[in-house]
Amino acid sequence: MMMTRASMGAMEGPVLDDVIRRLLSGGGGKQVQLFEAEMRQLCVEAKKVFLSQPNLLELHAPIKICGDIHGQYVDLLRLFYIGGFPPHSSYLFLGDYVDRGKYSLETICLLLAYKIKYPDKVFLLRGNHEDAKINKLENIYQIRDILRPTEIPDYGLLCDLLWSDPDSDVQGWGESDRGVSVTFGADKLVEFLERNDLDLICRAHQVMEDGYEFFAHRRLVTIFSAPNYCGEFDNVGALLSIDENLLCSFEILKADALGSSDALVKIPKKVTFFSKFLYSEG
Repeated sequence: MMMTRASMGAMEGPVLDDVIRRLLSGGGGKQVQLFEAEMRQLCVEAKKVFLSQPNLLELHAPIKICGDIHGQYVDLLRLFYIGGFPPHSSYLFLGDYVDRGKYSLETICLLLAYKIKYPDKVFLLRGNHEDAKINKLENIYQIRDILRPTEIPDYGLLCDLLWSDPDSDVQGWGESDRGVSVTFGADKLVEFLERNDLDLICRAHQVMEDGYEFFAHRRLVTIFSAPNYCGEFDNVGALLSIDENLLCSFEILKADALGSSDALVKIPKKVTFFSKFLYSEG
C-alpha cells in the first residue's frame, strides 16, 4: 500500500491494521518500511488516546508487565510470543522504549499502533528516555495534577519519578551516580508505602542480570526486559505476569533461548499502576 502525507487519513481500521501487519511481517529481522506520514499519524492518534486516559492508571489482573526495551525490537516481539499478542493479553510497559537499540522506530511504532487499536489492553508509561516542576511526592494522587504534555525538569516530582533508584547501601536519601535526582534507601521506601497504604512498587530503569530483582524484602521489584542489553551485558530479560488470582510469576527471556523462572509472589486485592509504580488497594 502506497501512502503519502496527502493521502494519509485517520490512523484507524484497515490503515492501522496494515501498519501493524507490516511491522510484524519482518519478524524483527529486517527494517520495516513505514512512511513518515504514517509515523506522524501514529503519534497524533496515540496522543489522543493518552490524553483521554488518566495519569493514574488503575488496572486489573490478569496483566503482563514489561521493563526497558530500548529499541530491541526482536526481543519485544519475543515478549509478545511468550505472553500473547494483544488483545489476547493485556500489557503494561514501564517506559524506555527507544534509544540505544537499532530498531527504536519499529519498537515505538508497534507499541503506539497497539495502543491505538487496543487502548484498554495496552498501557504505555513514560520513561526517562521519553523525555518533563513540581515538589516532592508526598501522595501518589499528586500525579493526577500533572499537566500533559510536559517536559522533564532537572529536579522535582517528575524528575524523581523517572530518574530515582533504590540503593541497599543507603539510609534515607543518597547522591545518584547518574548526576540527576537521588537514590533512596529501604527506610524511605517503606515510609512511602506505609504513608500511601501500598504493598509493592514495580519499576524499571536499571539493567538486572537476572531480568528482575527485589529490594527491601520484596517491597519493590525492578524489571528489565531487554536481554543482552546493547550487546554489552550478559543479562536476561524478564516479563512479569499477574494472573486473575493476582499470583505473580516471572518469565525469563534469554538472548539465545527461552526459559522461565519459578519466582512467585502473591499480591493482594486490586492492582493499581502509575508511572513506574505498582501498588495494591484494599
